[in-house]
Amino acid sequence: MSDITHSRARRILLTGATGYVGGRLLTQLVHRGHRVRCLARNPAHLLQRVPAGVEVVAGDVTSRDSLMAALREVDAAFYMVHAMGDATGFEARERAGAVNFAEAARARGVGRIIYLGGLGDETTDLSPHLRSRQEVGRILRESGVPTIELRASIVIGSGSLSFELVRALTEHLPVMITPRWVSVLAQPIGIQDLLAYLIEALDVPIDQSVVVEIGGADQVSYLGMMQEYARQRGLKRAMIPVPLLTPRLSSLWLGLVTPVYARIGRKLVESIRHPTVVKTDTAMRMFSVRPVGMAEAIRAALAHEEHAYAETRWSDALSAAGYGSDQGSMPSGLRLTDSREVEVPATPGQCFATIASLGGQTGWPPYTWLWRLRGFLDLLCGGVGMRRGRPEGRELRVGDALDFWRVERCEPGSQLRLAAEMKVPGRAWLEYSIVPLPQGARIRQTAMFDPKGLAGLLYWYALVPVHAVMFRGMLQSIARRSSLPQVRVARTPGPARP
Repeated sequence: MSDITHSRARRILLTGATGYVGGRLLTQLVHRGHRVRCLARNPAHLLQRVPAGVEVVAGDVTSRDSLMAALREVDAAFYMVHAMGDATGFEARERAGAVNFAEAARARGVGRIIYLGGLGDETTDLSPHLRSRQEVGRILRESGVPTIELRASIVIGSGSLSFELVRALTEHLPVMITPRWVSVLAQPIGIQDLLAYLIEALDVPIDQSVVVEIGGADQVSYLGMMQEYARQRGLKRAMIPVPLLTPRLSSLWLGLVTPVYARIGRKLVESIRHPTVVKTDTAMRMFSVRPVGMAEAIRAALAHEEHAYAETRWSDALSAAGYGSDQGSMPSGLRLTDSREVEVPATPGQCFATIASLGGQTGWPPYTWLWRLRGFLDLLCGGVGMRRGRPEGRELRVGDALDFWRVERCEPGSQLRLAAEMKVPGRAWLEYSIVPLPQGARIRQTAMFDPKGLAGLLYWYALVPVHAVMFRGMLQSIARRSSLPQVRVARTPGPARP
C-alpha cells in the first residue's frame, strides 16, 4: 500500500466533503497541514464533522456567486460532486454545475482543479451516470485551469458502496444467483491508494490538463471480489449464473438483500455493464503511487472495518437518497402533525441519550417489526428501506443516515430532528425536543408531514390509527428504557401550521 505524499501547505477548496471519498480526503488534507475550505449546501451537515480549523462555507455548484466567494484565494480545488442518487435530469444539473465551477475557478485564478471521475471507454455505450461524469471532466479540463481528471473504477474500503455490496451479498447468501454484470472486468482500487493519488495530484507537475486512469494491481470482476471476500472470511458460497436478469430486476434484488436500495443499485449495475479497466500507463509515469491488489485491499478493509464504519460511509452523502439542494428545509403551508409529550424524572441528558440510541440494532421499540415492514415496502418501491443502519462507535451527528431517516438537527440534551428519506407522497420529519423541569424534563415527540396533493392527505389519514399506536408506544418505550416510571402521555392532535 502506498504512502501518501506530503506536499507543501496550500489553501484548498474541497467539494463533496459529506461523501465517502471526500470525507476521508478531508482528514488527510488537514493531517498534512493544508488550509481547507469546504463548500456545503447545508453547512450544518458538516460543522459537527470537520476537524478544528476547517472553514465551512455555504454554497452550491448551481450558484456561480457562491462559487466565486468559496474560490477566493484558493490554490487548488477538489471537484468531488456527483449525483449518484438523483433520479432524472441529473445530466443537465451536473453539466451546469461543472460549467459554473470552471468559470468561477478561472475567474479566481485557481492554480489547479483535481476531479475524481469514472473509468470507461468513451467509444462504448456508457451508462448515463458514467457518461455524465466524463462530460464533467471534459468541461473542467477545457476551463483554462490546469485540471487533473483521475478516472477510477470500483473503490474497495470499509463503508464504500462497492465493498458494502460485496460484503452483504457474500455474508447473507450461501447460494447466489449471479447475473451477467458480476462477470464484467473492473480494476478495483483500495481507498488508501485512491487517497494517495488525490493527495499527490496536488504536486504532480503539469502544464496542461490531463486524464489519468487509475486502478489497483488486478483486473477482476465483482464475482472475483465476492469469491476472494468469501475466502478471507472462511465462507463457502455457491454461485449460479443467471444471464437473464435485467438491470432493473437486479437492482430490486440488490435492494432486498444488501444495503443498496433500488435506485442506487440500478445505476450501479448500469455503470458496470462494460469493462472499467486501465488502458494507459499515464499513472505509472506521473505518480509514485503503486497500488495494492484486490486481495490486499479487501484485507485492509476488513481489518479497519469498525473504525472506517464510524468515520464515513457511502450513504452519508445526501445525494445517496436522491434529494436536491433543498434537503433539510421545512416548507411552510398546511402541516399535519402527531405531537405527544411526557414529563419524566430524569435529566435532559439522560432523556436525549435514550432517544439518540434509536435505530440500527436497537430498532424503534416497541413496534420495531412495524417499522421493518414499512422499510421492506419502501425497498419494493425503490426507496432506501432500513438497511443503512446507524453509525456505530460514536454519537449521532447532523447529516448521518439513520435507517430511512437523515439527522437534520442534533443538539445533545435538547433536540433531535430526523428527516424521512423513505418514499412518501410529501415530506416527513420526526422530532424530539427536551425541556428541563425542576424535577426532571419534558419530552415532546412530534411527527410532521407536509402532504403532496390528495395522495399525501389520503396517505396520512389512512395511517392515523397506526400512528396512534406506534407513536404513543415509542414515547412510552423511551420512558421505560430510561429507567423511568410509567407516566401519562398527553396527545396534541394535528394539523397545525409551523
